[in-house]
Amino acid sequence: MKILAVIGILLAVAAIAAGWGYQRQRRELQDLEARLLRRPLPDFPVETRSDDAPLPAPVARYLQLALGENRTHPETVEIHQSGELRTDEMSEQWMPFTATHLAMPRGCGFIWNARIRLAPLMHLRVLDSLVDGQGAGQAILQSVLKVAEETNSPQMNSGALHRFLAEAVWYPWALAPSQALRWTAIDDQRALATLTCGKTTVSLEFRFLEDGTVAGIYTPARWGRFSGSYAQVPWEGRFSDYQRQSGVLIPSKGEVGWYRDGELRTVWRGTVRGARHHRRND
Repeated sequence: MKILAVIGILLAVAAIAAGWGYQRQRRELQDLEARLLRRPLPDFPVETRSDDAPLPAPVARYLQLALGENRTHPETVEIHQSGELRTDEMSEQWMPFTATHLAMPRGCGFIWNARIRLAPLMHLRVLDSLVDGQGAGQAILQSVLKVAEETNSPQMNSGALHRFLAEAVWYPWALAPSQALRWTAIDDQRALATLTCGKTTVSLEFRFLEDGTVAGIYTPARWGRFSGSYAQVPWEGRFSDYQRQSGVLIPSKGEVGWYRDGELRTVWRGTVRGARHHRRND
């Protein structure tokens, strides 16, 4: 009977600790969302020309196709995803995930809140973000125990901004020219986007199909963590199966990966299950 009593006490303590940990993580997420939403929005409309010169032809064609007359940018875009990923590009283990991706298209920020299934009854909560120009990431076992965290290093800020720019195909307002973003023509089917957020500037090559959609993105040097240290490695994303969500044309499928020894090693592949646009007066 004493053993059963001890076990009961231990289970009660574990349940209390788990509940406290869950509530703490929930408050941290709410605080992060509040910081993202506090960013001021620009008051200019989405244009298809820059201040200095006409947009590269494939960019202008893409923005017209993706946005149509939907030029009033939302405050946030909420994207629901599912798919699979692996934490190491050389690993053979793929893990299923579901995620909510909250992005501020013209505010240069996002929060990616993912639940990754590790095993039956076990999951890892991954929270990646770019808020106020600061990239951050954390991993939380069972949504309770924080097992990894990193924030606001130059490498992480740059890597997070590269990600924001690449994923702008899901919130195309972010790809319109502005004081922060400039386009440079490469050829009839490629253009270079350069984005500045705070003290960080990144560039991505966008590749366009004949139908006007974005086929993919590429950079020869994105910061990533490999074997415990940072390195700049070629990085590529590919997009397909475009569909209209709330009047905006976005890809419903995507995958990204790193080049290792000249081979693209995919680490993330997902499907968009839905997208919602939120404006200040909604």
